[in-house]
Amino acid sequence: MVSHEFSSIHRPPAVLALEDGTIFRGRAFGALTESGGEVVFNTSMTGYQEVLTDPSYYGQIVTMTYPLIGNYGVNEEDVESKRIQVAGFIIKEPSRLYSNWRGGVSLEEWMMSQNVAGLCGIDTRALVRKLRNVGVMRGVILPGEGGDDAVGKARAVPSMAGLDLVKAVTTGEPYDWNQSLHALHKQTLPDGIERAPFRVVAYDFGIKQNILRNLAERVSELHVVPATASAEDVLAMKPDGVFLSNGPGDPEPVDYAINSVRGLLGKVPVFGICLGHQILGLALGGKTYKLKFGHRGANQPVKDLDTGKIDITSQNHGFCVDADSMPGDGVRVTHLNLNDNTVEGLEDQAKMCFSVQYHPEASPGPHDATHHFDKFIDLMKKQGG
Repeated sequence: MVSHEFSSIHRPPAVLALEDGTIFRGRAFGALTESGGEVVFNTSMTGYQEVLTDPSYYGQIVTMTYPLIGNYGVNEEDVESKRIQVAGFIIKEPSRLYSNWRGGVSLEEWMMSQNVAGLCGIDTRALVRKLRNVGVMRGVILPGEGGDDAVGKARAVPSMAGLDLVKAVTTGEPYDWNQSLHALHKQTLPDGIERAPFRVVAYDFGIKQNILRNLAERVSELHVVPATASAEDVLAMKPDGVFLSNGPGDPEPVDYAINSVRGLLGKVPVFGICLGHQILGLALGGKTYKLKFGHRGANQPVKDLDTGKIDITSQNHGFCVDADSMPGDGVRVTHLNLNDNTVEGLEDQAKMCFSVQYHPEASPGPHDATHHFDKFIDLMKKQGG
């Protein structure tokens, strides 16, 4: 059993136990509670508030590689859902002060108000190296010294592979997204782009608020439906296009959504991102697999195979579409990750669908890939939306 220790003053002790027997000893940060999940890491330098509220992180303990977190506090606008979604949060050093004109509360106060466990004062570099070398692992944050059963508790955490986590984060009822209710997030579109008179139905597999904002700024009607909505239900709404959102976990257990997407293909333009991309890949006849440590951060280089252009993208996923499994009847890979050559985009022109693995709304992250929303508009125009 390996122990990594780092001193931190004025905080009670806490530990991270991993399923391989490793113990990281640090200090409690946030709520003094026990929490287990899959331990992953994110390489973004900013955007911790968006990371914490991203439903794609449901069931995971997120480690930030940037050493100082919390320096600009927390505000009411930069949330991607109504609550913190992560199972736990690990950082090296919490900022003792926060300074931002929008900041209303400290990161730690916010985590405590939502009973979210955290750990600070450990060697996050050692933890991330382990996750990169061994792969993501189950773990548990425990207040105190951990006890003899700490590793056993980590091993008792359910594996995310094979679990349907979407039902834990999707909306319970359909709703309309009214952009006027979100005036704080009003953005300016690039010159020459106007809101199109289209009706889009978005599947909520764990949809981020900034995705809805990007769609609502481009179309006149945006309706959100639960992940369990059938193809018949969606087609009855007479959409000009259907959007498949991001979401947490393994796509294969979400068979109800895969079947629904199959019922939409060729009938209406479809655009998917992240989990929606994986679900589209499965609906088209492909397979998915779990990555060793996933892609989580705002600096992933992706190559467009049609243009040769490189976009720096924001990503958050642990599963990937298997390129070799895709059928050759019109489906093609359009984008590749330059770090590991994994699939980052798919398209089937005959079935009026395309998808990307990354987050073109990039919250947080670069805006290189927002053009995919405009491609979705162009596809709907082409189909006579």
